Parts: sequence; C-alpha cells; structure tokens
Amino acid sequence: MNSDHIRNFCIIAHIDHGKSTLADRMMEITGTVEKRQMKSQLLDSMELEREKGITIKLTPVQMHYKGFELNLIDTPGHVDFSYEVSRSLQAVESAILVVDATQGIQAQTLANVYLALEQDLTIIPVINKIDLPAADVEKVSNEIINLLGCKKEEIISVSAKTGLNVEAVLDAIIEKAPSPKAPVDTQAVFAGETRALIFDSYFDDYRGVVLYIRVFNGQIKKNDNIFMMASKINGTALEVGVLKPGMQPKDSLSEGEVGYIVTNLKTTREAKVGDTVTLSKKPASTPLPGYKNVLPFVYAGFFPVSNDQYKDLKEAIEKLSLSDSALRFEPENSPVLGFGLRIGFLGLLHMDIIKERLEREFKLDLVVTNPSTNYQVRLNSGEEIEIKSASNLPDANYVSEIREPWVKGEIILPVAMIGNVLTLIVEKRGLQKNISYLEDRAVINFEAPMANLLTDFYDQLKSLTSGYASFNYEISDYRPEDLVRVDFLIGGERIDALALMCHRSESDSIGRTITKKLKEVIPRQNFEVALQAAIGARIIARETIGAFRKDVTVKIHTGDRDRKAKLLEKQKRGKARMKRFGKIDIPSEAFTVMLKRD
Repeated sequence: MNSDHIRNFCIIAHIDHGKSTLADRMMEITGTVEKRQMKSQLLDSMELEREKGITIKLTPVQMHYKGFELNLIDTPGHVDFSYEVSRSLQAVESAILVVDATQGIQAQTLANVYLALEQDLTIIPVINKIDLPAADVEKVSNEIINLLGCKKEEIISVSAKTGLNVEAVLDAIIEKAPSPKAPVDTQAVFAGETRALIFDSYFDDYRGVVLYIRVFNGQIKKNDNIFMMASKINGTALEVGVLKPGMQPKDSLSEGEVGYIVTNLKTTREAKVGDTVTLSKKPASTPLPGYKNVLPFVYAGFFPVSNDQYKDLKEAIEKLSLSDSALRFEPENSPVLGFGLRIGFLGLLHMDIIKERLEREFKLDLVVTNPSTNYQVRLNSGEEIEIKSASNLPDANYVSEIREPWVKGEIILPVAMIGNVLTLIVEKRGLQKNISYLEDRAVINFEAPMANLLTDFYDQLKSLTSGYASFNYEISDYRPEDLVRVDFLIGGERIDALALMCHRSESDSIGRTITKKLKEVIPRQNFEVALQAAIGARIIARETIGAFRKDVTVKIHTGDRDRKAKLLEKQKRGKARMKRFGKIDIPSEAFTVMLKRD
C-alpha cells in the first residue's frame, strides 16, 4: 500500500483508563474481528493479563478503515512496564492519549506524554468513560488543555465500553496523524537500502523467534536473508506478514508497514529489541536509532522448595527471558535454601508477574527472598564493584564508600491529603522538591532512595490517600550514604539470605521489627532459639523463641524434691545437647518478612 495511506499509532494512558477496551471497539468498528469472535480486552492474550485486568505485553494489530491502513500498538499502563511504551513509541508517528473522565490526569499519563513529546509524536487527546455517573468532562478537558496546550474542540469524548463516538477517533487518526516517513538521520533511502526496527520479539516453541518490526526503508520479502546490525547475526525471513490480530502471511513488508518476521533464529538474544534488521546481500550503512538497554534495579533470590526443581527453574526462566528482554538472572547459592537464581526486575509488579507465571505455567514451588536493589561499592584499593544483594558486600574494613540508587518520583493526589504524603516521603528519607497544582489536585515532585520505596511505599501511599493517589518514578542517580549491612542470626547461625542493606539511622528499628516478625513465623523447637540482628559483631536486637517444655515430673507422685531436681537437671542437659546439634526448621515465610512490614 502507498505509505500516504498508512497511519501508525499507539494508545497511551495511565493504568485502567481504558486503552485495551478502546482497541477492542476500534477492531469491531473496522471489521478487523468478527462480532462472534469478539471478547473484552482481545489483545490481552496472557491469562494473567485477563485476570488482573492490566496489559503486560505490547500488542500490534492492523486495521483497514475508509481506504487507510491503520497499524495500532496497544501498550501497558503500569509504571513497571514503561519500557514497553518507549519501544512502541519508536515505531509510530502518533499517539492517542486516553484520560479517564472520572479520574483525570494521573502520574503515568504525565510520564507517557513526556515520552511521546520526546519522540515528537502527534498526540490526539481522548476522554474516555463519559457514560459513567461520576464523569466530569469539563474539568478533565481543562486539565488536558493545560497539559498539552491544545484547543477544547480537539479533545474527543468517547465511551470505549459502549462504542459511543469511537468513529471520531478513527477519523481523527486519518486526518491528523502523519503518514510514515523515513528517519532523516541517514542517506539510506538514496542508496536503496532496507532498514526495519525490531520493537518486540518472542520465542514460539514451534516456529522459533518471531520479530515484530516496523519497516523504515526498503522492503523485506519472504525467504530474504536478513542481518541484525547490533548483534551481527545472519538469519532468514521464513515468513513475513501482518497481525489482524492473528498472523496473516504476505509476500513482503514495505516501507512504513508494521508486521512480523518468522526467523530461523534460536534465541531472542540474537535479535534484541531496538536492533536494526537489514538485508544480508545489501546491508544498510547505518543502523536506526535504537533504544537504551533496559537495566533492572530490583533484585530477588528465587529458590525452589525442593533442590530437584533447580534445573526446571533455570529452564523456565530462560524461556521467559526469551520474550522479556528486561529479565536478567544469575545463579545463586545459599547454605539454607540451596541452589537458586538471583533475578533482576524493573519493579515489584514485574517481579510479582514473573513469580506467578513460574508457579502457574511451569508448576514450580518457590521461595522468594526479600527484594533489594543494586549498590555501587568503592573499596579502599580504589576498585569499584556493584553488588546486587547485601550478602555480597565485602567486609566493612575494606569498604570506603557505598552508593545507593535514588529515584525521582511524582505523586498526583487530592490537595487535602498533601500533609500525610509529605510526612510519608520524609519517613522514607525522601526530599520534597516541588509542589504544583492541577485544578483540585496537587503534583508532588520528590527524590528518595530506591531501597526505601521497594517494600511497602505504594501500599502506604494508597492507604493514606484512600486510593486516590497515583505514583510514577524513574531512576535518577547513585549517591553515597552511610549504609550498613544488617545480618540476622537464627540460633547463632548467620543466614545470608536474610541479610539486608539499610541506612545506619534506620538499622536499629529495622532489626527490632524483623526479629519480632521472625519470632512469629519460625516454629518453636524443643530447645530455646535466639533470633538476633547484628551489624558486624555488634548485636542490635534480640528475640527469644521459648522451648517446648514437657513436664517430666508428672510421673512422681511423692513430694521427693531430690528426684524432681534430678529429672529437671537431666531435661536441662538434654535440651542443651539438642541446642548444640538440633537443626532449626526455617519456613519459607521467614524470607519474605520484609514484604509484610506494618
């Protein structure tokens, strides 16, 4: 098709503002999917996506409307998956910004708008859910006008659920969205070269690696020999085609089109997201500008309950990492938990999704340790190392400085609740930077250490604001702080998997809190068990789990005090011996006590 009649666009919004429902109505109106095949959130194919009602993976689909080819990419809304949004923005020229008429602009709305403006995309504003009783179209329109500087008549009010006015959105895409243009960065067009951008890839058990691409220059035909410019790998395009939303093969994909290539590659590491695909016989001279490599900043240890499952866990993670380029993992060994993997994630929701997928799809029984972030450590010798867990920290005598990651955060909340939230930010060692106002809501910009936001910050924020606040963050930089490693000893034995990093000023209270929590989850033994928190050799907190006590004097019917004392002394010696050789059973809940902090 002539590229003047092609429109490539994506839908961006805060979580739960109706992106996937709007995509459903568009496919219905354009006849892409028959009425009988239609179901809600059609593009959310993963079982977890349908259950949680959120989009996790971006999904492309091609539609035809009034003689135009419309290529839509449905994107996730949650902050942990913003890297998925940044990918899809690279492959399109325009974006539909969806805002909920009952909630207005939220934190992730702002983050996605900034991403779209950075890519110089044409933004088409849409207000959704106007059929709800709580909808306030006038107020939300003013918020959008203040944000984008657009005119009121440019904002389209729709109800994606009922399909009201959705045709107006499709017409606006045809009228306002630009047709695809080749990047101006190179002279590839003049040389007749072919370049396509990989914006997603996944591994199909039966067909190998499937690439989702946007062709910028030239043409890719079936059976062409292709070359990945960043990974320097050659492959073959066994099949090319478009998604409607199922795979529909074609002879070729031309300039401006969005589609897929089935390759003969064995792993997605050979065709990374953001790489440029070109033809082997006439490779392009310069690659397309890709995206930055996504680096995880939340790490957790995943251990199988039975060591026999370690091989299964490794194979399962390798399979998941084929379609999730943000997943990083390395082997880890713990004296208590045995062999496992240390896995890096983009955030806590990302970790939760991967854990659930491992348990459901691969039937694994897992113990997950407390999540932590990575730290930069400078040694006295001048060498710099990066550690991903507290147990890897060298002895304090060799360390001259520890730097921890800080984030820039943005919270949008009702004005009346500012005081509580500012107190929470201070409690987390955060620094409030700026407060601005959107109608009756405030935007708080702050900085805080990543480690303090990991466990329960979002839950506390939601409870303080009755669920009205929305939160968005990005990694800012690494800063030197007075950080210490807090170790936990159970029965005098140091448990590496429980060790954590924290600021010295918080170490005492964290030590006391966790030893109390451990006392609740570790079962009583036949002997006394000491639970201790320590910094180096200094004990900072202690709790004691009392022993089970059998009344050994019950069989004595006389008042023979010597006999009683003899039996009690014998029991005492037995318990002392048991304490020396006894093994303490540590349940899996002990490793997630930090997640359940009050």
